[in-house]
Amino acid sequence: LSGVWTMPSTPAQRKYTGNTYTAEPPEMTPWGTEKYMASKPSNGPRTHSLKETDDPVLKQCLPPGTPRIYLQPFPFQFVQTPKEIIMIYEYDHTVRQIFMDGRAHPADVTLTYMGHSIGKWDGDALVVDTVGFNEKTWLDRDGHPHSDQLHVIERFHRVDRDNMQIEITMEDPKALAKPWKTQLNFQLKPDWDLMELACTDNGAFEDFEK
Repeated sequence: LSGVWTMPSTPAQRKYTGNTYTAEPPEMTPWGTEKYMASKPSNGPRTHSLKETDDPVLKQCLPPGTPRIYLQPFPFQFVQTPKEIIMIYEYDHTVRQIFMDGRAHPADVTLTYMGHSIGKWDGDALVVDTVGFNEKTWLDRDGHPHSDQLHVIERFHRVDRDNMQIEITMEDPKALAKPWKTQLNFQLKPDWDLMELACTDNGAFEDFEK
């Protein structure tokens, strides 16, 4: 999987797509519904202006979390070592470790934005299990919430040399009435290098001050 990957669309197209994962919204619990209705996203059916939104990414420059970071219109890179696979996301230069040495999640896992990830190979597919999320992120740009019980399973499968599919399952008994499943597609860009992008330098706060 080594290399730089991006969604198969032009930068102009990516600017206006990627609010959420599927046409069908997730089935939420009463707790999840209440949190969702209280949010003020700047995208989707409940769009608010940039001045009104409380999107933690846009308003506070907080990390998007897993798996929302895939909806940010920027590439990412896999770096593989014997002990771990490292994912470097161009967005805000976020780095994610996927431990491949057979360890389990720690019993007292520290709650973070991207969670604690362990992986294994299932044939030619990489299966990544992630837990240990804080509640400071949304599942998507539409404002769907999650709790610290969020459990994300990703299955990365390279269908041919230049194309990869990621099957994502999100489970959260507090926020989701049933697992939310989706699939994303990415293309290999062997001639690309990741650039540096800092959220605080990207004009987000300036928009709120206007």
